[in-house]
Amino acid sequence: MLKIVLGIIGIGAIALIVNHDQGSIFGIENNKFASLIFLGAWGAVLGSAILPRKGQYKKIASNLLIWLAIFLVLMTSHVYRYELQDIGSRLSGGLIPGSPISSRSVEGRNQITVVRLPNRQYEIDGAVNGNPVRFLVDTGASMVVLSARDAERAGINVDNLRFGTPVSTANGTTRAARITVDNISIGTIARQGFPVMVAQPGNLKHSLLGMNFIETLWGFEIRGDRLTLTDR
Repeated sequence: MLKIVLGIIGIGAIALIVNHDQGSIFGIENNKFASLIFLGAWGAVLGSAILPRKGQYKKIASNLLIWLAIFLVLMTSHVYRYELQDIGSRLSGGLIPGSPISSRSVEGRNQITVVRLPNRQYEIDGAVNGNPVRFLVDTGASMVVLSARDAERAGINVDNLRFGTPVSTANGTTRAARITVDNISIGTIARQGFPVMVAQPGNLKHSLLGMNFIETLWGFEIRGDRLTLTDR
């Protein structure tokens, strides 16, 4: 049977070569006829690979089931890729304290959710000038305040700053220097050219995510042990 199929394909290829000036073969346009020849050739190759020979029916059936399972897994992964990404983010957020869980609101806005730590505080991983910073969410802080160590990690020369501005935080008052960073981000929520404060060296242990960032958001909600930030 396979030899017959290959013979037909060979005859079709010869007819295509001989009659290429005619524009059609058996009433079929040459380009469509060439596509049929191409598909027929691939079909013959696949057929020779999967058509059972004597005593191979069980093996062929087993191979077909394996390939079918692989195909279904790949298709399912593609169709539900965004849901799988969300599940992965939720797992990492639950297993790694401070890891932001990215999602979208019903209005299509970017959302970041973080799980409360055992100490009852919310810490969240972000970045300043592309460098990682762990923030303590502090609604008592009027501005984003970077610790001197985090500021240096973000490429800021702390030695050249003047710490003349008093800053109020949930833990009290410290002195800080006002600067503007190129960018600050929490997960998928980012701000460019953003004003922040840098605390005097030794006066602040954790960088603070203060109200001047929170007020740029569309929503800020605490429900149970989860804090959700919704972008504008």
